[in-house]
Amino acid sequence: MRKHLKAGIAACLVSLSTAAAAAYPDRTVEFIVPYAPGGTTDLIARIVATKLGDVLGQSVVVVNKPGAGGAVGSAYAARQKPDGYTLVMAVESSHAVNPSVQKKAQYDPVKDFTPISNLANVLGVLDVNAKSDIKTFQQLLDALKAEPGKLAFGSSGLGGYSHLFGERFLSVTKTNMLHVPYNGLGPALAGLLGGQIDVVFDNLPSSAGQIAAGNFRPLAVAAPARVKSMPDVPTYAEVGYPELNTPSWFGIAAPANIPADVLKTLNKAVGEVLADPKVIELIEKQGAVPDHTTPEQFKKIIQESNERWQGVVQSIGFEKL
Repeated sequence: MRKHLKAGIAACLVSLSTAAAAAYPDRTVEFIVPYAPGGTTDLIARIVATKLGDVLGQSVVVVNKPGAGGAVGSAYAARQKPDGYTLVMAVESSHAVNPSVQKKAQYDPVKDFTPISNLANVLGVLDVNAKSDIKTFQQLLDALKAEPGKLAFGSSGLGGYSHLFGERFLSVTKTNMLHVPYNGLGPALAGLLGGQIDVVFDNLPSSAGQIAAGNFRPLAVAAPARVKSMPDVPTYAEVGYPELNTPSWFGIAAPANIPADVLKTLNKAVGEVLADPKVIELIEKQGAVPDHTTPEQFKKIIQESNERWQGVVQSIGFEKL
């Protein structure tokens, strides 16, 4: 009798455990954005979060934790319980560039996270002021080679993505520009608009409004093909620099070692989100291309991107922060 009772209890416990696992998610999911509201990372996160909540049947709440080039929010996410109830935007800036420029990184972008999927590849753009005499990519190169160091490019800050992409541009094109670091990309774009600087290497979503308004002139884009809204603007590959023709990736991750079934649920849900026509339209309006991957594929993207940016930091002799 006692033996049967124990067997029955064990069966019940297994059943309860299975039911609990199958219930994910049974409460609100927190989605950490390691940057301030209004930027590209935040915009994509909010587009995805709304639909992801619908697919999962639970609210997915975006929480902004900006600071230190994405390090504050990313480090916070890495310390949370790996149960699937904390997610984080894992983007090229926070999960490849930032760790590459830090003497002592606050987190390991590979070991401290479970990659879930890439979400979108955001196109890059090289902007000058529309009033500039420089009207083409080649004219920019000619000006840089004629008077090295005369022109200046602005960035979101020392060691940020826009700074290092600029340094990579200078290295690849064998040219020279003065770097002017701002406290954020918004102020850098304002500097370009006001004529204080000559060039900004931006993500297309941030510049799209000023380009459409005729205030910025795009000279090249980092994209697989020309952008429909800017058919006259060549890609970096078309102007002879395919190594610069790399859109920036924006993905989703969780703390390391979340349960396999939870990871499977999340990856499948993200796939449904990115297949939704409305989501596709909204992401494309941000100058991005939706990109659902397997966790393994996204992990490879992160690893290869880290290797690339570590190489850039070393090649330009960047003094780590």
